Amino acid sequence: MSSKKHNPTFMWEEMTWPEIEAYLKTVDTVILPCGAIEQHGPHLPVDVDYYDAKYMAAKVAEACEDPKPLVLPPIPFGVSYHHEAFKGTLSVTNDALSRFVYDIGMSLAKNGIKKIIILNGHGDNAPTLTYAAQMINRDAHIFVCVDTGESSDIDLYDLIDTPNDIHAGEIETSTSLAIRPHMVQMDKAVNETLKFGSKFLDFDDVRSVNWYVRTDKISESGVMGDPTKATAEKGKKMWELMIHHMVHLVESIKNTPLEDLYQKSY
Repeated sequence: MSSKKHNPTFMWEEMTWPEIEAYLKTVDTVILPCGAIEQHGPHLPVDVDYYDAKYMAAKVAEACEDPKPLVLPPIPFGVSYHHEAFKGTLSVTNDALSRFVYDIGMSLAKNGIKKIIILNGHGDNAPTLTYAAQMINRDAHIFVCVDTGESSDIDLYDLIDTPNDIHAGEIETSTSLAIRPHMVQMDKAVNETLKFGSKFLDFDDVRSVNWYVRTDKISESGVMGDPTKATAEKGKKMWELMIHHMVHLVESIKNTPLEDLYQKSY
C-alpha cells in the first residue's frame, strides 16, 4: 500500500468530493478552458486550441494567490465547421456546444460556484460561449465571463509584423515553439498573409466587424498569417503577457464578492 502523501491541487478532476467540498468553502471561482480540434496548417498539430487553453488555465491558476481558482477539465471540441475542407477537423454545432457549456454552468452553480471564467482558446467559439454565459447568468444568477484573448490580444499584435495573423500564423506558431517545439514542423510552414479590401474586414482592426467565412475560400493551406516569422523567443513573451493579464483578471473576480462585482466602481 502506498504511503505517499496526497499533494494539494486546484485541478477539479484530481480531487475527491470531500476535498472539493472543503475547497469550495475557501473559493467560489472556476476557470473553464474551451478549445477545438481543427486543422492548423501543414506545420502545427490539430490540438493547438485545446492544448493552449488547457495549458494557460493551469498556468494562470498556478500564478494566482491562494486560494487558487479551481480549473475544470477542458472542453476539447468547438465550432469549427469553417475548417471542414481540411481533414482532421472535428466540429460540433453552436447549439450542442452552448447547451453543453450551459449544463456545466448550471451544475457548477449547484455545487456552490458563484463565478465562472470561460477561457476560450478558439476564436470562433466566442459567439456560442457568450450565448451560453448569458443563459447561465439568466438562470443561475451567477457571474460568467468569456475571455477569447481580449485581455491580451492588443499586446500580442505589438510583438508581431504580420497583419491579420489569426490562425496558425506568427502568433500561434511562436507560442507553440515556446512550450512544445517538438510538435512544430517549421520546414512545412507557409506564408498566407491575408489582405482584404476594407479595414472593416481586417481581423486585427479595432473598427472591424464580425464576419465569417470558410477557411478554404481565403487560404489554400489553412494558414491565416505568416508562421515563417515565428520564434520561440516571441512565443515566450506572448505567454508571459497572456498569463500576466489573465491572472489580474482572475484575481480581481475571485477577490470580489459576487454582489460587489455588479456594483463596484472602477
